[in-house]
Amino acid sequence: MDKPQPKKNWVYSLLLLAVISAILALNTSEFLYKSGSAGIGILIILILNFKKNKQPNDSWLIIGAFLFSIAGDWFMSNKLGDSMMFSKGIALFFMAHLGYLGFALLNGKIKWGFTLAILVAYLLFFFLMLYPNIEDKILLYAALVYLLISCLTFGTSIGAKGDTIFKRAFIFGIFLIVFSDTIIALTEFLGYDKMDFLILPTYYLAHISITFSLIRRQNIRETNKENL
Repeated sequence: MDKPQPKKNWVYSLLLLAVISAILALNTSEFLYKSGSAGIGILIILILNFKKNKQPNDSWLIIGAFLFSIAGDWFMSNKLGDSMMFSKGIALFFMAHLGYLGFALLNGKIKWGFTLAILVAYLLFFFLMLYPNIEDKILLYAALVYLLISCLTFGTSIGAKGDTIFKRAFIFGIFLIVFSDTIIALTEFLGYDKMDFLILPTYYLAHISITFSLIRRQNIRETNKENL
Protein backbone atom coordinates (compact mmCIF):
# COMPACT_ATOMS: atom_id res chain seq x y z
CA MET A 1 0.00 0.00 0.00
CA ASP A 2 1.31 3.45 -0.95
CA LYS A 3 2.41 5.69 1.86
CA PRO A 4 -0.11 8.53 2.38
CA GLN A 5 1.16 11.89 1.15
CA PRO A 6 1.07 14.86 3.55
CA LYS A 7 -1.71 17.28 2.73
CA LYS A 8 -0.96 20.88 1.77
CA ASN A 9 -0.43 23.22 4.71
CA TRP A 10 -1.04 26.95 4.38
CA VAL A 11 1.53 27.64 7.12
CA TYR A 12 4.29 26.97 4.59
CA SER A 13 3.30 30.19 2.82
CA LEU A 14 4.31 32.19 5.90
CA LEU A 15 7.92 31.24 5.19
CA LEU A 16 7.73 33.72 2.32
CA LEU A 17 7.53 36.50 4.92
CA ALA A 18 10.77 35.24 6.46
CA VAL A 19 12.40 35.24 3.01
CA ILE A 20 11.23 38.80 2.34
CA SER A 21 12.47 39.92 5.76
CA ALA A 22 15.86 38.33 5.06
CA ILE A 23 16.13 40.10 1.70
CA LEU A 24 15.26 43.43 3.30
CA ALA A 25 17.80 42.77 6.08
CA LEU A 26 20.53 42.21 3.50
CA ASN A 27 19.75 45.55 1.88
CA THR A 28 19.15 47.71 4.95
CA SER A 29 20.55 48.08 8.45
CA GLU A 30 17.16 47.84 10.18
CA PHE A 31 17.31 45.42 13.10
CA LEU A 32 13.59 44.67 12.69
CA TYR A 33 14.35 42.98 9.38
CA LYS A 34 17.53 41.38 10.72
CA SER A 35 15.49 39.66 13.41
CA GLY A 36 12.71 38.76 10.98
CA SER A 37 13.78 35.26 9.96
CA ALA A 38 13.89 34.13 13.60
CA GLY A 39 10.92 36.28 14.67
CA ILE A 40 8.65 34.98 11.91
CA GLY A 41 9.89 31.47 12.70
CA ILE A 42 8.70 31.97 16.27
CA LEU A 43 5.31 33.17 15.01
CA ILE A 44 4.97 30.13 12.75
CA ILE A 45 5.87 27.69 15.53
CA LEU A 46 3.38 29.37 17.88
CA ILE A 47 0.67 28.93 15.23
CA LEU A 48 1.60 25.25 14.96
CA ASN A 49 1.56 24.92 18.75
CA PHE A 50 -1.99 26.22 18.99
CA LYS A 51 -3.42 24.17 16.14
CA LYS A 52 -5.70 21.23 16.93
CA ASN A 53 -2.91 18.69 16.37
CA LYS A 54 -0.28 20.82 18.03
CA GLN A 55 3.49 20.40 18.01
CA PRO A 56 5.17 18.36 20.76
CA ASN A 57 6.45 20.46 23.68
CA ASP A 58 10.02 20.23 22.34
CA SER A 59 9.19 22.93 19.79
CA TRP A 60 9.45 25.48 22.62
CA LEU A 61 13.17 24.76 22.65
CA ILE A 62 13.39 26.10 19.10
CA ILE A 63 11.37 29.16 20.09
CA GLY A 64 13.83 29.77 22.91
CA ALA A 65 16.77 29.25 20.55
CA PHE A 66 15.36 31.79 18.11
CA LEU A 67 14.78 34.32 20.92
CA PHE A 68 18.37 33.96 22.12
CA SER A 69 19.54 34.28 18.51
CA ILE A 70 17.70 37.58 18.13
CA ALA A 71 19.24 38.87 21.37
CA GLY A 72 22.70 37.65 20.35
CA ASP A 73 22.36 39.30 16.97
CA TRP A 74 21.52 42.60 18.67
CA PHE A 75 24.78 42.50 20.65
CA MET A 76 26.75 41.55 17.55
CA SER A 77 25.14 44.33 15.53
CA ASN A 78 25.98 46.93 18.18
CA LYS A 79 29.40 45.77 19.35
CA LEU A 80 31.31 48.57 17.54
CA GLY A 81 34.64 46.97 18.37
CA ASP A 82 33.71 46.26 22.01
CA SER A 83 35.00 42.76 22.85
CA MET A 84 32.64 42.51 25.84
CA MET A 85 29.61 43.08 23.59
CA PHE A 86 31.01 40.41 21.27
CA SER A 87 31.43 38.00 24.20
CA LYS A 88 27.86 38.63 25.34
CA GLY A 89 26.67 37.92 21.82
CA ILE A 90 28.56 34.63 21.82
CA ALA A 91 27.03 33.75 25.22
CA LEU A 92 23.52 34.33 23.88
CA PHE A 93 24.22 32.28 20.76
CA PHE A 94 25.54 29.58 23.10
CA MET A 95 22.14 29.56 24.80
CA ALA A 96 20.51 29.27 21.37
CA HIS A 97 22.66 26.21 20.66
CA LEU A 98 21.48 24.65 23.91
CA GLY A 99 17.94 24.94 22.55
CA TYR A 100 18.90 23.33 19.24
CA LEU A 101 20.85 20.64 21.09
CA GLY A 102 17.95 19.86 23.43
CA PHE A 103 15.56 19.60 20.49
CA ALA A 104 17.94 17.32 18.59
CA LEU A 105 18.43 15.04 21.62
CA LEU A 106 14.66 14.70 22.05
CA ASN A 107 14.34 13.75 18.38
CA GLY A 108 17.25 11.33 18.03
CA LYS A 109 20.69 10.69 19.46
CA ILE A 110 24.19 12.00 19.06
CA LYS A 111 26.34 10.50 16.30
CA TRP A 112 29.60 10.12 18.20
CA GLY A 113 31.82 9.23 15.25
CA PHE A 114 30.81 12.29 13.26
CA THR A 115 30.86 14.49 16.36
CA LEU A 116 34.39 13.47 17.35
CA ALA A 117 35.64 13.98 13.78
CA ILE A 118 34.24 17.50 13.50
CA LEU A 119 35.34 18.28 17.05
CA VAL A 120 38.95 17.34 16.27
CA ALA A 121 38.85 19.48 13.11
CA TYR A 122 37.49 22.51 14.94
CA LEU A 123 39.84 22.14 17.91
CA LEU A 124 42.76 22.17 15.46
CA PHE A 125 41.24 25.27 13.87
CA PHE A 126 40.92 26.89 17.28
CA PHE A 127 44.39 26.14 18.66
CA LEU A 128 46.31 26.63 15.41
CA MET A 129 44.49 29.67 14.03
CA LEU A 130 42.25 31.38 16.57
CA TYR A 131 44.22 30.96 19.79
CA PRO A 132 47.29 32.93 18.60
CA ASN A 133 45.07 35.78 17.41
CA ILE A 134 42.75 36.34 20.39
CA GLU A 135 44.34 38.39 23.17
CA ASP A 136 41.22 38.91 25.29
CA LYS A 137 41.04 35.89 27.65
CA ILE A 138 37.29 36.16 28.24
CA LEU A 139 36.69 36.26 24.51
CA LEU A 140 39.10 33.35 24.02
CA TYR A 141 37.29 31.10 26.50
CA ALA A 142 33.89 32.17 25.13
CA ALA A 143 34.98 31.23 21.62
CA LEU A 144 36.25 27.82 22.79
CA VAL A 145 33.09 26.94 24.73
CA TYR A 146 30.94 28.10 21.82
CA LEU A 147 32.97 25.94 19.44
CA LEU A 148 32.41 22.88 21.63
CA ILE A 149 28.64 23.36 21.84
CA SER A 150 28.45 23.99 18.09
CA CYS A 151 30.16 20.69 17.30
CA LEU A 152 27.97 18.81 19.79
CA THR A 153 24.80 20.36 18.34
CA PHE A 154 25.81 19.55 14.78
CA GLY A 155 26.72 15.97 15.71
CA THR A 156 23.41 15.47 17.47
CA SER A 157 21.40 16.90 14.57
CA ILE A 158 22.91 14.23 12.31
CA GLY A 159 21.27 11.61 14.53
CA ALA A 160 17.78 13.10 14.27
CA LYS A 161 15.00 10.60 13.62
CA GLY A 162 11.71 10.90 11.77
CA ASP A 163 10.60 11.87 8.29
CA THR A 164 13.50 12.23 5.82
CA ILE A 165 12.58 15.77 4.72
CA PHE A 166 12.20 16.90 8.34
CA LYS A 167 15.63 15.49 9.23
CA ARG A 168 17.39 16.93 6.21
CA ALA A 169 15.89 20.38 6.70
CA PHE A 170 16.85 20.44 10.39
CA ILE A 171 20.39 19.17 9.74
CA PHE A 172 20.82 21.70 6.93
CA GLY A 173 19.69 24.50 9.24
CA ILE A 174 22.21 23.54 11.94
CA PHE A 175 24.95 23.15 9.32
CA LEU A 176 24.25 26.68 8.06
CA ILE A 177 24.53 28.09 11.59
CA VAL A 178 27.89 26.37 12.13
CA PHE A 179 29.05 27.50 8.67
CA SER A 180 28.00 31.11 9.34
CA ASP A 181 29.74 31.07 12.74
CA THR A 182 32.93 29.73 11.14
CA ILE A 183 33.01 32.63 8.69
CA ILE A 184 32.44 35.06 11.57
CA ALA A 185 35.47 33.59 13.35
CA LEU A 186 37.59 33.91 10.21
CA THR A 187 36.48 37.51 9.74
CA GLU A 188 36.66 38.73 13.34
CA PHE A 189 39.82 36.99 14.50
CA LEU A 190 41.88 36.37 11.36
CA GLY A 191 40.83 39.31 9.23
CA TYR A 192 39.82 36.99 6.39
CA ASP A 193 36.86 38.82 4.91
CA LYS A 194 36.55 37.28 1.44
CA MET A 195 33.59 35.17 2.55
CA ASP A 196 31.91 37.57 4.98
CA PHE A 197 29.15 38.25 2.44
CA LEU A 198 27.86 34.74 3.24
CA ILE A 199 27.46 35.30 6.99
CA LEU A 200 23.98 36.80 7.03
CA PRO A 201 22.39 34.89 4.11
CA THR A 202 23.35 31.54 5.66
CA TYR A 203 22.24 32.72 9.11
CA TYR A 204 18.78 33.75 7.87
CA LEU A 205 18.42 30.64 5.71
CA ALA A 206 19.23 28.51 8.77
CA HIS A 207 16.20 29.89 10.63
CA ILE A 208 13.99 29.37 7.59
CA SER A 209 15.20 25.78 7.13
CA ILE A 210 14.70 24.88 10.80
CA THR A 211 11.22 26.43 10.79
CA PHE A 212 10.41 24.50 7.61
CA SER A 213 11.47 21.27 9.35
CA LEU A 214 8.98 21.86 12.18
CA ILE A 215 6.15 22.61 9.74
CA ARG A 216 7.00 19.40 7.91
CA ARG A 217 6.99 17.40 11.14
CA GLN A 218 3.60 18.82 12.06
CA ASN A 219 2.26 17.99 8.61
CA ILE A 220 3.44 14.38 8.90
CA ARG A 221 1.87 14.03 12.35
CA GLU A 222 -1.49 15.34 11.11
CA THR A 223 -1.39 13.03 8.08
CA ASN A 224 -0.60 9.99 10.22
CA LYS A 225 -3.43 10.78 12.65
CA GLU A 226 -5.93 11.16 9.82
CA ASN A 227 -4.93 7.78 8.41
CA LEU A 228 -5.15 5.80 11.66
